Amino acid sequence: MTSRRSFLLGTGVAAASTLVTVPTAEARGRADHDSERFTLAVIPDTQYLFDLDRGDSAPLDATLRYLLDNDDNVVFIAHLGDLTEHGLKSEIQDIGNSFRRLDWRRVGYSVLAGNHDLDQSTDDQRGRTPYLDEFGPQRFKHSPTFRGASPDGYNSYHVFKAAQREWLVLALDWRMSAKGFAWAREVLKQHPKLPCILTTHELVYAGEQQAELSDYGRRVWDELIKDNDQIFLTLNGHFWPPARAVLRNAAGNDVHVHITNYQDRYYGGSAMIRLYQFDLARDVIDVRTFSPWLLGKRELNPLERKEIELTSNADRFSVPIDFDKRFAGFAPVPPRPARPPQIIPGTVAYWRFDELKDLSGNGNGLKQTGELQSAGDHHPDSPSHGSRYFAKAGYLSTVDSAPINGMTFERGYTIEAFIKLPQGFDHPWCGLFTKLAPGSAAGKTGDDPSEPLCTLNVATGGSLQWAVFPRNQNGLSTNWGHELAEDTWWHVAVVNDGRHTKLYVEGAELLRNPSTPATGIATAGDPWLIGAYAYNRVIEKSFYGWLGDVRVVDHPLSVEKFLTSR
Repeated sequence: MTSRRSFLLGTGVAAASTLVTVPTAEARGRADHDSERFTLAVIPDTQYLFDLDRGDSAPLDATLRYLLDNDDNVVFIAHLGDLTEHGLKSEIQDIGNSFRRLDWRRVGYSVLAGNHDLDQSTDDQRGRTPYLDEFGPQRFKHSPTFRGASPDGYNSYHVFKAAQREWLVLALDWRMSAKGFAWAREVLKQHPKLPCILTTHELVYAGEQQAELSDYGRRVWDELIKDNDQIFLTLNGHFWPPARAVLRNAAGNDVHVHITNYQDRYYGGSAMIRLYQFDLARDVIDVRTFSPWLLGKRELNPLERKEIELTSNADRFSVPIDFDKRFAGFAPVPPRPARPPQIIPGTVAYWRFDELKDLSGNGNGLKQTGELQSAGDHHPDSPSHGSRYFAKAGYLSTVDSAPINGMTFERGYTIEAFIKLPQGFDHPWCGLFTKLAPGSAAGKTGDDPSEPLCTLNVATGGSLQWAVFPRNQNGLSTNWGHELAEDTWWHVAVVNDGRHTKLYVEGAELLRNPSTPATGIATAGDPWLIGAYAYNRVIEKSFYGWLGDVRVVDHPLSVEKFLTSR
């Protein structure tokens, strides 16, 4: 007779799919501030588009229309300076008119002065200019993101909301004075928990291997960026070609410094934009560079066809960032405190491994065989702040008198556990929650009746398996999960509604769940094993890793319920 293990090893384990939500047409242009996926749009130097009587506002107008009406969940737009070629009143007013469509829609955006927008020999104490008349603080009084400007009016800051938190944008002048630097440091001091994106016209340029700080950029780094851990991303224009680098600040954390500028390309850059698409679910920022103006054209000339989207590794790339870890120094996610067990109706057993007893009050006590190590390590959402480390030797089992031993769960069940596999996990087919009795003890003759009546175990590659002899079948009903990352805590759950069984990890339903009805669990009254696997009533393999709270309920729980009641 073929054993389940030898037969199923050849089937492989399918990976769980990722669900991506696509915004509806009605949602286009409306920022979703709760989504973990959002976009910061960056517009670099547009100076050749606003150059006396030689410019053309059409490319920028197309870009701004795109940003208002696209599906990218754009939450903020930042211009990097050199809006115009000469900083003349007529040029400034022309681009001011283009940006007015953002004012009408009350979209958050920032601008800053580049060296072509004013007298480049001056700093932010230069006084009144056409730029300040058009883009000074008075323009942003109805902005949903504008929070203030330096007394001179040339430096400003914005706060936008995304991924259920606030983000700070500093928009800094072409050349900051000592007063400007002091003002920027004060803004950061007043918003100590906000991650900050710094925008300015000059900071880094393209070196031989990567972006390098310019002379002025070195001053900005030394006086502002280096000692302010909140600043994790900087964006500047001015130089070309585009480039990027990762610098290390005084706290030992990464600062991503990027230059983006396309004025040297066809049609003054064709109002190219950079989309910084944040995905906090994946801990990454995906970056794209393209021209909405060219994208919207029906016919393209030979030069335009080459400029629609830029795909070099300086223009299209991804920036991996563990956001929680990167922001932990100034905005740590507060851990949930330890909490008493929530005994919802139908709870059969609730074991917490900071204390080896059944907290449900139903008398499903445990006994220990071999050595287990108490540990303070735990899932961040675990009610108890403790676990037990199973080192391939010891295990737990219910006492002979435990009521759970004889239960058949015909109206369904929910089995939950918190688990973590060690780095280099090499101990497949070890049990998490297993019946000692084999299928033959309940009269089962299908598949391999020496297999346990049911088992939740860790199979090859660290994947989950739930295999059960249900009351209505002679053979096994088996669910499969995907390979779990090592050295990571996971909440796992098996949910049966009386007919069908599903596996869940972190509240996400997995793929390989059988459609054939499987009612209840056949039983012979033997104990349950926690942290061990048995074959024909012989303990074969103890678990290898950490186990946190384990709960059994005699009916199916909804995903929302077992996520909130744990």
